[in-house]
Amino acid sequence: MFTGIVTDMGEILSLRQEGDLNARIGTVFDIDTIDIGASIACDGVCLTVIAVGAEPRNWFDVQISAESVSRTNLDTWAIGRRVNLERALKVGDELGGHIVSGHVDGLAKVTKVNDEGDSTRVTLTAPLDLARFIASKGSVTLNGTSLTVNEVDGASFGINFIPHTKAVTTWGRVAVGDAVNLEIDTLARYVARLAETL
Repeated sequence: MFTGIVTDMGEILSLRQEGDLNARIGTVFDIDTIDIGASIACDGVCLTVIAVGAEPRNWFDVQISAESVSRTNLDTWAIGRRVNLERALKVGDELGGHIVSGHVDGLAKVTKVNDEGDSTRVTLTAPLDLARFIASKGSVTLNGTSLTVNEVDGASFGINFIPHTKAVTTWGRVAVGDAVNLEIDTLARYVARLAETL
């Protein structure tokens, strides 16, 4: 489990197709504290660490199945790309965002990017089957970042990014047309399921 509070912007150092896709990600994380088999959310996708190292800088390797690649934006990864990283939640950690599983539900698409003062307002379109789970002032996870929804209009919804968020995540580089990993709020999913049974 994760919180959607990004703690590092990693960098894709290498990509190798060896049956599954293997990615090496540079990080500021202390690799002495990363166990083989640990889960790290990479742009919101929960991935398993298969190797770690420190030369020429701290890095960890993950193995990504074809299923994960087909359901996320990981097919757009390229060497040098920055990715949002979060280590798995430990018992006793602060829950600063909301409960995030790292299981991407689908891809949202960025349709508008407008600066408003120092902040940036981004409009996205969700797949129709997921749009019903997105509510104004509710939570959503986009590329691993816990965010509050400003407004909803059908399948479109808006997010406001403050300067801090843009500085410590990849959201400072957002552009129209970007495909974004979308995980809907777990509570919204269960409330909708409960309503269907009543």
